[in-house]
Amino acid sequence: MAQSEPNDEQDLAKKIEETRQRFKNELLQESTEKYDQRDVERLLNDDALVEGYLQWRQQVVDDALKMIDDSLQWRKEFGVNDLSESTIPRWMFETGAVFLHGYDKEGNKLFWFKVKLHIKDAKTALDKKKYVAFWLERYAKKEPGMPLTVVFDMAESGISNIDMDFVKYVVNCFKVYYPKFLSKMVIVDMPWIMNAAWKIVKSWLGPEAISKLKFASKAEVLNYIDPEYLPPHMGGTDPFKYSYPPLPDDDFQTPIYDNGPSITEDETESKEAEQESKDTLESSFSSDVVPKSKKVRKPLTTFKGPLMDVSPAEELSFGSGETERKCLIVLTNVTKNVVAFKVRTTAPEKYRVKPSSSSCEPGASVDIVVSLHGGFQASPQDRFLVMAAEMDGAGSQELAQFWKEVPKNKIMEHRCVTASQYGTGVFPRLDDDLLLLFIRRTHCLTSPLLILHFCFNLTKPPSVIFFFFSL
Repeated sequence: MAQSEPNDEQDLAKKIEETRQRFKNELLQESTEKYDQRDVERLLNDDALVEGYLQWRQQVVDDALKMIDDSLQWRKEFGVNDLSESTIPRWMFETGAVFLHGYDKEGNKLFWFKVKLHIKDAKTALDKKKYVAFWLERYAKKEPGMPLTVVFDMAESGISNIDMDFVKYVVNCFKVYYPKFLSKMVIVDMPWIMNAAWKIVKSWLGPEAISKLKFASKAEVLNYIDPEYLPPHMGGTDPFKYSYPPLPDDDFQTPIYDNGPSITEDETESKEAEQESKDTLESSFSSDVVPKSKKVRKPLTTFKGPLMDVSPAEELSFGSGETERKCLIVLTNVTKNVVAFKVRTTAPEKYRVKPSSSSCEPGASVDIVVSLHGGFQASPQDRFLVMAAEMDGAGSQELAQFWKEVPKNKIMEHRCVTASQYGTGVFPRLDDDLLLLFIRRTHCLTSPLLILHFCFNLTKPPSVIFFFFSL
């Protein structure tokens, strides 16, 4: 078993290389104008992108190449790399028919389709398709590698709202254009009169995606999405109401600071800049600013950014005990200039961050302590956004004004998710008593993996471990 993993990796590497070589020999030679050169460069340099196509096509290179060909031609036809708010008609953003907001129980972003707001119209069909592509591309750039859960809200919809060509296009977006992007597709509260239409949609998905289609009533949708991210008409408690501008998909907010919740982001940044400049400077040169106690979880991985290195690279890990309610984000300035930074979160009521906004000298590091507040628990839906920008001589007292004026294309953004309080092991978390019973009944103590899983997941006292080995 230990030898199979390297072999699998070697086989995958060979298939990635084979796919690239055949792409160049068989598809690129046909015409250099067939694809957007930016997409070609990505395909030739991004292993994860090629791997996504291969995995979605069950490692069959011929099928993956067909998918790549279709996908890249579509991207050029729709001008996907150049889609922006200015290229989409403003009225589409204002309708609120399609948008990103909230998370499902697995921490996947929700992509909402308000079906009642869609009316079939050949004149606007192309713009609507580009509008969907805009959202998908925006999310792909902000959260690379993270899947989406599509929610079709069928409330108050009828036959006049069903546009089979548009629905087929949405299906193809996930089936062909964005491999491995779909977590699940939840159809909520579908009127019985639309059953026939959705049977056709089901046939379009194909075997690789058919298991991802979920039909749910208002009660059943709670199996996939918690009430906090469901609107009231679905039995949820989410007060969110769509409006534009701005775009609604940026859920990151200023977190609670150690001295209490902030009133506005500007006030927070101004006060924190003044109060924390000393702490930040000291933390750059001293190891005594953040207590090196066992209560603060230290990051083990690092994201190498153009302005700052960020540790951890992807996941903030909190334990389940009362003594494990803090972890560190370590920022290291890799430039020759002072870099301003700030940390935002999708759950500002749950976390306290110190410092949440300050600056860092060239070559220095800053330890940011993230603490769980009160009786809250970390959730996979919780996300953190680290923003950084070179200050070019601006002082720390001008941070609030600096963030108002700095161009968006000068800001480095890095996102982290919150790991489950039980970690992200090979096996899902099981109830201890059920696991003990399973082991006794099956006498499967010879499995090292199962033993390790039991020990690492155990929440009972150490005496239970001795009982486990005495079975």
